[in-house]
Amino acid sequence: MEYPVQYLAGIDRAPIHWPDGARIAVNLVVNIEYFEPGVPATSINPGFAGFVPDVYNHSWRDYGVRSGLWRLARVLDRHGITATVALNALVCRHYPRVIQELVRRRWEIMGHGLTNSQILTKLAPEAEKQVIAETLDMIEAATGTRPEGWLSPALAESWETPRLLEEAGVRYVCDWLNDDEPYLMDTPNGTLLSMPYSGEINDIHCFLRAGYDGPRYLQLLKDQFDVLYEEGERSGTVMTIPLHPFIVGHPFRAKYLDMALDHMRGRPDVWFATGGQVAQAYLAGRDAAA
Repeated sequence: MEYPVQYLAGIDRAPIHWPDGARIAVNLVVNIEYFEPGVPATSINPGFAGFVPDVYNHSWRDYGVRSGLWRLARVLDRHGITATVALNALVCRHYPRVIQELVRRRWEIMGHGLTNSQILTKLAPEAEKQVIAETLDMIEAATGTRPEGWLSPALAESWETPRLLEEAGVRYVCDWLNDDEPYLMDTPNGTLLSMPYSGEINDIHCFLRAGYDGPRYLQLLKDQFDVLYEEGERSGTVMTIPLHPFIVGHPFRAKYLDMALDHMRGRPDVWFATGGQVAQAYLAGRDAAA
């Protein structure tokens, strides 16, 4: 088996031109997730992860949809930013109030599997195909809009995931961490757009794995932005900021995200965009150059 990615050196690519001459597209991806009770998942205390019930870690994750999401929404409101949401479809069933608010805010919603307790890598192709279809169908039924983007739970794909996504009508995927620019991936029956995502500035990595505090997270976001902004003078870049309401939605962390967005908004030619908007602009630019 081979990965569906063709190598293309960054120095050999045609320049990307974002709308209105923007140097950089900043895409904030808010992960809104459902975790099955009794199944180990992302934990603040891994020693308790095998407990059934695991009240400690479950309630910590549950903080995101109860409190953290709304604080995060207020931060984005202050900056006039429309987010992209990576949504576990079972959120539609268990947290309908969340869905109402996402629709009201017109945040873009992309598929994120049924639940973060199920990893696509472990599924047979037919089972994975069904999960993808159920995810897209459930989100469309709840919101009125069928997702065109996808982020796999835990960014974990099977060998068949790109093909199955393309066949399901998905336009872009965010599972691959290997570029600052969008690029096309080949599947047996067509192409799928890979959108930049980040493991390095992901709040789960920063706060849970690397042990950063708020000021260091702020500096990390500023440094990432500053370099990509400068590089954007030659060719448009993308900075995707992965966010989890149960991580960065806590008061002592949200303030530093707010400060980072202040820094970014202080520069001209910055385009805060959803994943779908970035995908549309990139593909339109390719078509125009062809």
